[in-house]
Amino acid sequence: MTRPPLAEAAFQVIARRWRPRTFGEIVGQQHIVRTLSNSLASGRLAHAWLFVGPRGTGKTTTARILAKALCCPGGPKADFDPDDPVCREIEQGSFLDVVEIDAASNRRLEDAQRIREACQVRPVGAHKVFIVDEAHQLTKEAFNALLKTIEEPPPWVKFVFATTEADKVLETIVSRCQRLEFQPIAEELIAERLEAITKADGVKAERAALLAIARLAQGGMRDSQSILDQIIAFSGKTVAERDVLDIYGLASAAQLAELAKGLAAGDAPAVLALADTFAKEGRDLLRILGDLQQSVRAAVIDAVRSGGRSSVLGAELGSDALVRILDTLQQAEPGIRMGLSPRAAFEIALLKSLEVARQRPIDALIRELSAAANGLPREPGQKKIGTPPPAEPPAPTPPPAATRAPEPGREDGPPDEVLDASAPAEAVAEAWPEAATEAPPAALAAPAAPAVRPGHPDFERALESIPKGVREKLKETLGAEFTSLRPPPPGGLRRPR
Repeated sequence: MTRPPLAEAAFQVIARRWRPRTFGEIVGQQHIVRTLSNSLASGRLAHAWLFVGPRGTGKTTTARILAKALCCPGGPKADFDPDDPVCREIEQGSFLDVVEIDAASNRRLEDAQRIREACQVRPVGAHKVFIVDEAHQLTKEAFNALLKTIEEPPPWVKFVFATTEADKVLETIVSRCQRLEFQPIAEELIAERLEAITKADGVKAERAALLAIARLAQGGMRDSQSILDQIIAFSGKTVAERDVLDIYGLASAAQLAELAKGLAAGDAPAVLALADTFAKEGRDLLRILGDLQQSVRAAVIDAVRSGGRSSVLGAELGSDALVRILDTLQQAEPGIRMGLSPRAAFEIALLKSLEVARQRPIDALIRELSAAANGLPREPGQKKIGTPPPAEPPAPTPPPAATRAPEPGREDGPPDEVLDASAPAEAVAEAWPEAATEAPPAALAAPAAPAVRPGHPDFERALESIPKGVREKLKETLGAEFTSLRPPPPGGLRRPR
């Protein structure tokens, strides 16, 4: 792949000099290339295509390459010669059978009517191609004027609509087109393309610098090439990562990794020190927040794939904690973008992320405490929770016998009946009806056994019988410490059913 040298009189920016000329040179849109190539090879060509995707991902470039494949000698075919005179005229915009229309400035009903009239003129070659860029800018009246032409065009007419806002295109237009989605290009692919460009142009560029440019471009190849042009104008024939960071206010990959590790490890001093460094160096805090979100998102995906935990950030965290951190960072974007103090909003977001990382979901805590309370062994070979047998309570003192008082007017004599307080309630009620509604006297409570303190052999044996994992879990979640050992009261504990 060769390009005109830089020494030409008319200088062209990298984005124009290195624009792909064939399907094989398109980067990051292999699904689009495969679809169009198969259509050309099989002859199953649509009469209208709708190219949808972010800026700088190759929509207009692909439309021109498709026009070359349709209008080249011997076409339509996917393996055309880019140096053919017809293909060169299409690249230069001087070929009569390929009409490029900027819908931002040709959006009225009258412009649509001129397109309809041009469709009736037969082409010089086999096809006449209309490329409508920024198609969402057309008015509703202009779209409606093209409906019939797009649905049933002359056999030689092909339409290619390119837009970044597909929701603004009428549904009646979309239903008449084959819709192809252009995806943001991966950072690694952008960096590889930039590396090939710098080598061909005799520029030495650090790999970290190219990755920083790719991260800054956010999936747009044209954006990355424009940024590279500016960096070369600033630094000359040597492009270093520090140059990219200083011009665009980015944080280095090492700083982002250190910040993510501090969040995962709960190291608040280190996190705040990095935030202070970013502020002193004039870094773009909103971009740093976005890059940090990408790192946390990668950790969330890794945790989901690895069974619920991930160490991608430098310290192990669960997926629930990582999701809470990511949600906190996303909620901080408006404050950093529009707040009076972006630095304060950035620091607060980091501190909130540290706090939510330590929180525990209540359902998980309940499950862990329930498992600990059941006395189940948490590790192989451990015993269940046990307590020493309660002391034998002393025998209760027999209650005094109750006698029936003599009725008034009766002579003194032996009591009518002696009742034992321990007798059944039915016997008491039959012998003494007046006392049937009164509660029997309560038994005297047995004195409680003294508590056993740390250092006592019974206390140490009971403490050792509790699994270590249960003790650590109780201390971590509730701050519980064992300070005494008391036997349960008789009848006070029941085995759960």
